[in-house]
Amino acid sequence: MARILVTSAIPYINGIKHLGNLIGSQLPADLYARYMRQRGHDVMFLCATDEHGTPAELAAAKAGKPVAQYCAEMHATQAELARGFGLSFDHFGRSSSPQNHVLTQYFAGRLADNDLIEEKSERQVYSHADGRFLPDRYIEGTCPNCGYDKARGDQCENCTKQLDPTDLIAPHSAISGSTDLEVRETKHLYLRQSQMRGALESWIDAKTDWPILTTSIARKWLNDGEGLRDRGITRDLDWGVPVKRGEQDWSGMEGKVFYVWFDAPIEYIASAQEWAHANGRSEAEWQSWWRTDKGADDVRYVQFMGKDNVPFHTLSFPATIMGSGDPWKLVDYIKSFNYLNYDGGQFSTSQGRGIFMDQALEILPSDYWRWWLLSHAPENSDSEFTWENFQAGVNKDLADVLGNFVSRVTKFCRSKFGETVPDGGAHGPAEAALIADLTQRLRRYEAHMEAIEIRKAASELRAIWVAGNEYLQAAAPWTLFKTNPEGAAASIRLSLNLIRLYAVISRPFIPDAAVSMMTALSTDDDSWPDDVEAALSALPAGHAFSVPDVLFTKISDDQRDEWQARYSGRRA
Repeated sequence: MARILVTSAIPYINGIKHLGNLIGSQLPADLYARYMRQRGHDVMFLCATDEHGTPAELAAAKAGKPVAQYCAEMHATQAELARGFGLSFDHFGRSSSPQNHVLTQYFAGRLADNDLIEEKSERQVYSHADGRFLPDRYIEGTCPNCGYDKARGDQCENCTKQLDPTDLIAPHSAISGSTDLEVRETKHLYLRQSQMRGALESWIDAKTDWPILTTSIARKWLNDGEGLRDRGITRDLDWGVPVKRGEQDWSGMEGKVFYVWFDAPIEYIASAQEWAHANGRSEAEWQSWWRTDKGADDVRYVQFMGKDNVPFHTLSFPATIMGSGDPWKLVDYIKSFNYLNYDGGQFSTSQGRGIFMDQALEILPSDYWRWWLLSHAPENSDSEFTWENFQAGVNKDLADVLGNFVSRVTKFCRSKFGETVPDGGAHGPAEAALIADLTQRLRRYEAHMEAIEIRKAASELRAIWVAGNEYLQAAAPWTLFKTNPEGAAASIRLSLNLIRLYAVISRPFIPDAAVSMMTALSTDDDSWPDDVEAALSALPAGHAFSVPDVLFTKISDDQRDEWQARYSGRRA
């Protein structure tokens, strides 16, 4: 049994997330965590809400609420939606937690002790119209590198280049649109990550199994232009982790908070401590996942994120951990994703474009979305959600292949043999061929899941479903029953067992449907089918079952057109 730590990039607090956010981190992380649990491994799956920074303050002001209240309410909303999508977090924490405050201040102190923090006087943009210093991401303009006209002052989303606000061409406030900006003097702390460039490069070079998407972005940030630059880790804001050097006040930093991109990844660690405190566990138990001197040396740590988060997870967060000089666990594998686009454009939380998690669950159960999103995961390139493709995927894969098989087998058995697994007959060459084919396909499915090759795993799973349909069609028990009822019984007995096998291996993708299949079969035997032939005899003759409700209902053309029109504009 392996110990596997899984974290998903933590979603920002300033609103409900869209499906592009979901498939870019949380959903594939859940798929992997669920699969590894099913294979008997000890899994800790952590996520949280990212609650600090100007966007949280502005969202709260827009809602007319104190920022702490707004964040608490939105955390509850995001947690409920996560449950709605079946995300199986061991803990869903908050970056505003007391635990994260203490840990963030601790890391800053350790970095300062190791001469990796520098105080700098800098000139920061102040907006007269907004009456505040503008954080980097709230200054927009044209990227000097690629010409993208909506680049932010911290990073260009188009080319991923790290920027400073003064790099932008024709900058303006993203809050008010005002160009009445002034550069003022202020003091901030910087993480001297340039001093760790060699260590970071060697560490990344050793990760030969990482996706090219992950390593290429990391190396780009390491080597572009002047190379890895020092990074400001404090801001002139009210809401956030107050700047302290460990437990001590930090002279000259009064009234400032740590930058959200410094404290947010530390919440991965803090959420484990939150988990322990929430569940009556000891300090040693959470530390055994995160400190290599306290048991984490045997942990495999896997992170999931969209490509825009890669630089911070491959450089800034590792620099924080390495620079502390303490034995914290570093990530072993980073699975990064390209973007899921929406119907000819981009999903956008700020612009309200696309379909969002709450809206999705209002019109269809979560398994419909889970299957389509995972089977179209943007692993090697951007992918696109269109309502036509979504309809086709649901109708063909879920309704016509899996759902149809379950319905035909259970209804035919009920009509001819009753609601028990029938006795009689024996396996022949067709069954032997099916078992051999399923065994090969299942081993490939397992390999893809282990390697986190999500689209390949989904394709193999669908092929396993198809194999059952093809067997059933060729066996034709509805015809065979007229001349050889025992032969039809053998075919149906195997097919009922195949439904159980489908439920078990499909559960990481479609957990609710898996539960429905297992419930209909009146079994809690969810053992993994290491031996396919044995698995296809798990339900013996005489075992009772019931015909389930329709697993997946087809999406009509009228529904598709109505949803496409409903979600074609901006979210209110």
